[in-house]
Amino acid sequence: MPSNPAPDELRTCTLKAVTWRLLPFMMLLYFIAYLDRVNVGFAALTMNADLGLSATVYGLGAGVFFVGYVLFEVPSNVLLHKLGARIWIARIMLTWGLLSGAMAFITGPTSFYIVRFLLGVAEAGFFPGMILYLTYWFPASTRVKVTGLFMVAIPLSATIGAPISSALLGLDWLGGMKGWQWMFILEAAPAIILGFVVFFYLTDRPERAEWLTAEQRGWLAAEMEAERRAIAAQATPHTLGHALRDPRVIGFGLVYFSIVMGSYALGFWLPQIVKGFGAMSNMEVGLITSAVNAFGTVAMIYWAYRSDKRQERLGHFMAAALLSAVAFGAFTYVQATPILAVVALTFAAMGIFGALPVFWAQPTSFLSGVGAAGGIALINSIGNAAGYFGPFAIGYLKDATGSFSTGLLGIAALLVTSALLAATLVRRSTTRDLAASTKQASTSA
Repeated sequence: MPSNPAPDELRTCTLKAVTWRLLPFMMLLYFIAYLDRVNVGFAALTMNADLGLSATVYGLGAGVFFVGYVLFEVPSNVLLHKLGARIWIARIMLTWGLLSGAMAFITGPTSFYIVRFLLGVAEAGFFPGMILYLTYWFPASTRVKVTGLFMVAIPLSATIGAPISSALLGLDWLGGMKGWQWMFILEAAPAIILGFVVFFYLTDRPERAEWLTAEQRGWLAAEMEAERRAIAAQATPHTLGHALRDPRVIGFGLVYFSIVMGSYALGFWLPQIVKGFGAMSNMEVGLITSAVNAFGTVAMIYWAYRSDKRQERLGHFMAAALLSAVAFGAFTYVQATPILAVVALTFAAMGIFGALPVFWAQPTSFLSGVGAAGGIALINSIGNAAGYFGPFAIGYLKDATGSFSTGLLGIAALLVTSALLAATLVRRSTTRDLAASTKQASTSA
């Protein structure tokens, strides 16, 4: 009769099985989600002229996605917690796929605004739902690395998606439609297909994972339950109402706002910034955009692994945010020299993408249960408000000044502020937890 595996061996083989089962699929889902969210940046290379959209109108339309996204984020994530990831993520993907394809049929500013808003409503809850889902399956000690691997889909969507989107813009000859219309239709199809796959492939909780052995299911369920109880034992209640009123949730939402502002500055405007360097084809713009994001991909993976290996979060976050701030600032001084400008934007991308997975280790360390569902969604909602204000502000300032410099300098200042605010929040949270532990110990005694 075979002996039971040793605890370390059981932990290793269980997490390996979970990683290979869930992460590649989750990365694929987020890759499609992010591509459908920001491919409007490539469409703009020809769509704006075809529809007569100014930089201000384009920026507002790109950003209005986040109005719907933010308004429905918290209720969507709470429903995911109650109904299960399998059902709710499938619903999200089907509706956003249909609306992403509907972008092919916009005719001017009004229809642009309406479809982008509805797309945000449809996709609300997807990203925080995935972050919440990771807390069901991976212990906190491994979560930065896992989150980094999941979120690498952001730069990968540009690295791989940029040349694909650029190539699709050349389909003007097909079916009497413009290339940007075909781009929206063809890039929406995978979301619709994967929506059906999600329903049959995802497993809501470890206890239901028939693809794990009985020993693996038992260990993982017990491990995650122990972690939830440890968080619940802290002084802060973990109801939805308490989570939504927790000053730390609001504070981390503001920190995330700055990071998202930088991320979407690159996602929505990088192709047009590169196009402004000189006479380039759409494919050349796509390849340069792809290269910038490829470096961001490497930086995200390396920085997440480094943070988990050293079990250190704040210093890694601050270093990445400050690197990006310096790089955005440097761009404004070297933008007249294309090579140096691309180098500056590359370091900005490396900083932004390096900061993202390390950031999410902090709020998930003090939220659990339905409080985690609501708290994570609220943080993401506050952060993604930058997705509305950022593109609009940069577009407005570009029209007003003829340059991207003012907008990118503002983002640099926000990133410095986010690093300082994160340090303050972590220090106060540590002091609060220490006081709570001391009080609990004295009460027990």
